[in-house]
Amino acid sequence: MRAHRLGPDVVGRRIVVRRLVPGELGPTGGPAFTDLLGVCEAWGDTSIVVRPESGDPVTIPLDLVVSGKPVPPRPSVRQRVSVRDAELRTASLAGIGTTALGEWQLRFEPAPVGRVRNRFNSCLGVGDPGLPLADAAEQVRRFYVDRDRPPRIQVELASATEDALRELGWTAVPGRDSHFLLGSLALVRRTLGSESVDGPAAPTVDVDGTRVTVTLGDLTRGEAGIDGDWLGVHNLSVEPAYRRRGLARAVLRELLGWGAEQGATTVWLHVQTDNEPALALYDTLGLRTHHSCRYLEAPVG
Repeated sequence: MRAHRLGPDVVGRRIVVRRLVPGELGPTGGPAFTDLLGVCEAWGDTSIVVRPESGDPVTIPLDLVVSGKPVPPRPSVRQRVSVRDAELRTASLAGIGTTALGEWQLRFEPAPVGRVRNRFNSCLGVGDPGLPLADAAEQVRRFYVDRDRPPRIQVELASATEDALRELGWTAVPGRDSHFLLGSLALVRRTLGSESVDGPAAPTVDVDGTRVTVTLGDLTRGEAGIDGDWLGVHNLSVEPAYRRRGLARAVLRELLGWGAEQGATTVWLHVQTDNEPALALYDTLGLRTHHSCRYLEAPVG
């Protein structure tokens, strides 16, 4: 009976294998073992082939395998991006002015269109502000009061920064917690497919430099902006009476198609944590949560 949890079903999966090293002794004088981590490429009657993360594939006789098990896939390069680097993808946010406060970033939209949006008018409070937290928080407060905006700081949810700001009296803005989702633009496009939608009108695509707006009549609209090879999707909305008809998918298809033409390989967006229909849609498209964030507001007085 084999002692490991490996079999032909692990072909194509990431595994770790511990095997005997014939003719060698270990540190205590017993048999020598070595471990190999990689993707199983083949499983035969007498051996398996494992491709490590670097180097050539390794053939291992099954009678030398002591233990082994499947392991989770290595996180994608996108998922290994820091929270701060992911949130700094603001080059795609047209009309936004930014001011550095150490590693924090004060963001301000001098001429908002429609509602004043949190992300465009708050401080990104991730990293080291370069001065004591209480002093940094006071600078943020003054910055936004001087510009007739509510003083708000965007923090990573459940982070040490959030805890420290709460001790200073800052409180969560109700209903504004959000997930930062990202994924492969090519994968999302393949999942969306190319089926047509029986909408009220053909999509209208309006390009303005590094940004694009797509509308389907007066019922659906979405925006996107390009920053390097990252495409940020913003303000995707569908009139309530016309939801669940594929209109959001149709607009996404146009936005991502434009992004692909600009060379984007990663797509990202923010979704409020209580927006279950949107989260379900994006999950089916292969977008995954990178981190979650919260907006904190300065104490009154």
